[in-house]
Amino acid sequence: MSLPSPSVELSSYRDQHFKGSRAEQDRLLRTSTTLYVGNLSFYTTEEQIYELFSKCGDIKRIVMGLDKYKKTPCGFCFMEYYLRSDAENCMRYVNGTRLDDRIIRTDWDAGFIEGRQYGRGKTGGQVRDEYRSDFDSGRGGYGKIIQQKVQPIAETGYGR
Repeated sequence: MSLPSPSVELSSYRDQHFKGSRAEQDRLLRTSTTLYVGNLSFYTTEEQIYELFSKCGDIKRIVMGLDKYKKTPCGFCFMEYYLRSDAENCMRYVNGTRLDDRIIRTDWDAGFIEGRQYGRGKTGGQVRDEYRSDFDSGRGGYGKIIQQKVQPIAETGYGR
């Protein structure tokens, strides 16, 4: 009997919007062939993602995460493999690698449902991007809250 690799075990994160019990979500996560991929550059293409992730196995589909208002990429996607073993290989070998100058994160997902491809933040993108205080060109510059504070100063010329 082989023990599961720590890289393929379930993380503590659970989707709070999941429609069902925690036990049902855990059961789906243990059998899922779908991964959430985060920390992508806003400029990473589906082709680049396919090129990297297909090294782990046959991909069923890629669903790019989109800003719910602008319909532009917002730094995440869902990766669905045909086989659980291929998804496990992805968790082992692709999680934590660099793509487009960013360290990407993968995590198990209970299965893609239409509508989840849209960012859940107030401004349409990812919630974490709203609160970032650093400048990150791969994710559109400063966090949205900082941009809103800086933009009026830049437009009026005050604050210099």
